[in-house]
Amino acid sequence: MNIKTGFGLLVALGLSTQAFALDTAPVLNLETAQKIAAGCQTKAAEKGWKMSITVVDAGANAIYFQRANGAYIASAELSRLKAENSAKMQLPTSVLEDFSFGKDKKGGPAPGLANLPGFVTLAGGIPLHAGKSFIGAVGVSGGLPNEDAECAQAGVDAVKSLLK
Repeated sequence: MNIKTGFGLLVALGLSTQAFALDTAPVLNLETAQKIAAGCQTKAAEKGWKMSITVVDAGANAIYFQRANGAYIASAELSRLKAENSAKMQLPTSVLEDFSFGKDKKGGPAPGLANLPGFVTLAGGIPLHAGKSFIGAVGVSGGLPNEDAECAQAGVDAVKSLLK
């Protein structure tokens, strides 16, 4: 190998290494999603609620779903939509409810949100963060909106130590 070829190879290897030097971000995995759902289910059982629970990743793709025996059928779809909407907006769905209807329920600054197809403006969807990184969301349905939100928060609280 001559000097030019050797130098070219070193340069190419250096550039190749730099091209793959990407920042890494935490990713929500199935095991953590199941722990979130278990935290939700524990709260639901404690309160006597029959809930559907959906956990999605940062791209709003479902990772985990469960529906309790006796939970109403529509709660499955609502939990999915709450999780997806929370992930897509990176906000709790209770905030979307306030945007749409206002805290006093007399009209919010964005009333049209509630009319968008597939958009749910009911509490029960909570975004998930690991440190400063957004990693997904949990959506819960089966009770009143405040019950859904309480149950979703219990799921987030169940994995708080993992999300630092």
